Amino acid sequence: MEEPIVVGIDIGTTKVCTLVARVEGESTLRILGVGIVPSQGIRKGNIIDLSAAAQSIARSVEKAQRTSGLEITSALVSLAGSHVSSVNSRGVVGISGRVIDQYDVDRALESAQAVAIPHNREIIHVIQRGFTVDGQDGIRMPIGMHGYRLEVEAHIITAAAATVENLRQCVQSAGVQVSQFVLNPLASGEVVLTDTERQMGAVVCDIGGGTTDLAIYIDGDVWHTMVLAIGGNHITSDIAHGLRLPITQAEEIKKQYAHAIENGLEEGDIFSMRPFGEDQPVEFSRRDLAHITEARVEEIFQLVTQEIKRSGYDGLLPAGMILTGGTSNLPGIKQLASEVVGLPVRLAQPENLIGLVDQLHSPAYSTSIGLLNWAILLSETGPVSHRPQHKSININWDGIRGFLRQLLP
Repeated sequence: MEEPIVVGIDIGTTKVCTLVARVEGESTLRILGVGIVPSQGIRKGNIIDLSAAAQSIARSVEKAQRTSGLEITSALVSLAGSHVSSVNSRGVVGISGRVIDQYDVDRALESAQAVAIPHNREIIHVIQRGFTVDGQDGIRMPIGMHGYRLEVEAHIITAAAATVENLRQCVQSAGVQVSQFVLNPLASGEVVLTDTERQMGAVVCDIGGGTTDLAIYIDGDVWHTMVLAIGGNHITSDIAHGLRLPITQAEEIKKQYAHAIENGLEEGDIFSMRPFGEDQPVEFSRRDLAHITEARVEEIFQLVTQEIKRSGYDGLLPAGMILTGGTSNLPGIKQLASEVVGLPVRLAQPENLIGLVDQLHSPAYSTSIGLLNWAILLSETGPVSHRPQHKSININWDGIRGFLRQLLP
């Protein structure tokens, strides 16, 4: 049997990363093709220049095709941005005493989707959280059970339809069909979470360039998701303003010298740079740089804390926070996150990869690898309790026309 090929395109504010992988064995990924290019025309997860964004995606896809030697026709695509929102809903269906089958589960999920969603929004994921059969709750999968009443708790994630359509248009202009959009923190969660953390209660915090993406997992399922329009680019912008530097130079200084905690550095620790209006390089203290950085990082985690409290699940996260995304590479960020959020914090990055993986062992590529893992889950047969079930409905129009003709005189 031929091993399946999976493709993921992670479209971020700072980079576009296209990965092609072959699934070997149970779930081992061999990376065959990598296409990483700087992102253009995208800000905070939203497309602001359709042409520039389409070119970035096309270049990334082309690189991945060249390194893998395979043609890419369809892919899973990441989605983020402050336009994403979520709601929890319940769906109820009658069973009439027989054995529950997949059709009943699908009916219950459809019933849960009958919530008032504005016409300008699109459902991205419907994630089943748990089932109740005849009042008995906490059931992971009810198929095969007897019952009269089936209830499902679902987490419904929606996004602005226009933004999603713009993103789809950009990907299609590169000759690739979008098989499904996947929310960033859900993709990252597939890579960085352990089964124990997923069961006990944990929050995945993926801090990228333009957005900070959150997903709260409890009892093995997603209970809450949120995208905040703040990220590592805000730290770069603060450094550029504070030190009077071009953005590109500020980004380099952030990567080389920045620290999340001012007190974690020695007094005499200095570096040199050339600000606007200076002919010669000027020496600057790393502690002063950390003073700028710490204020912004602290603000990011205060917003994260507010969101966790607003969700109402802040007391149900004993496994703490799993920090990932490119900005989590900042030295000292784990300690500051733990102090502000008041939870245990662990840094995470993709592991157990084989193939072309030199660049990919970094928190910046958690979403990219997560898309491949999500593709494996969607290709597997059988229901997966905390992943979305998407079914297409085939209508037999010929049969309906024939039936209507019989009714006519």
